[in-house]
Amino acid sequence: MKLIAILVVSFGTTYPKTRRKTIGAIENKFKERFPQAEIFRAFTSTVVISKIAQKESLQIDTPIEALRKIKKHQFRKVYIQPLHIIPGIEFHRLLQQARQFEGNFEQMVIGQPLLSSYEDYVHIIKFLKNIKSFSDPNEAILFMGHGTSSQSFTAYACLDHMLTGSRHYLGAVESFPNIGFEINRLKKDHVSKVTIQPFMIVAGNHAHHDMASEESKSWRHLLEKEGIQVKTQLKGLGEYPFIQKMFINHLINKLKEG
Repeated sequence: MKLIAILVVSFGTTYPKTRRKTIGAIENKFKERFPQAEIFRAFTSTVVISKIAQKESLQIDTPIEALRKIKKHQFRKVYIQPLHIIPGIEFHRLLQQARQFEGNFEQMVIGQPLLSSYEDYVHIIKFLKNIKSFSDPNEAILFMGHGTSSQSFTAYACLDHMLTGSRHYLGAVESFPNIGFEINRLKKDHVSKVTIQPFMIVAGNHAHHDMASEESKSWRHLLEKEGIQVKTQLKGLGEYPFIQKMFINHLINKLKEG
């Protein structure tokens, strides 16, 4: 009987390059930190899984499939670390799925998403402020978060508020604060040049289409329409060692709780 399996769960992405740089990089960090464990991958998006299978002939498990596989291989302990930003819909669905396997392992531990405590917010604010500094007083950086219809949407507004006065802004593509709100803030602060970057683990579909493309509803197009010069940075949060370490620490902290 094998001892420890670590299941790294994310929404997933159909972009192979960012997948390697982000999800793959985080998994490698878990291998380094837990050399005695076997690392498993699961994506929560069945659409992403299907597209990858069609385009790359690569089969990726859902969380349920991965847990069945871990059970089949007779692991005694399973540690699950989600790569979610907030404890939103995807995270709570994962908790429900994991509960189906309670009693099948000696120990099941589930780490927290990136933003799960006040300390997490403080660390992320410091991290975001350090991503880019400005010599031009009219220049700023705007991060694009995903957003959610759950009550966790407030995480994005909280971060945006905590960044006030730093020339760092954070909006959400699917909830508040939206791009219209952020454009008004940028104009009020006399920002004429802005770098836009995803506040997402991967630089995937949202980053390429909703943020950086020339499409009529993209953030880039809407910003340029208002006379603001735009640069794009297609770099997911998962590429940063600081973020990778935060996820590892979230799992370690859960393990310490017993």
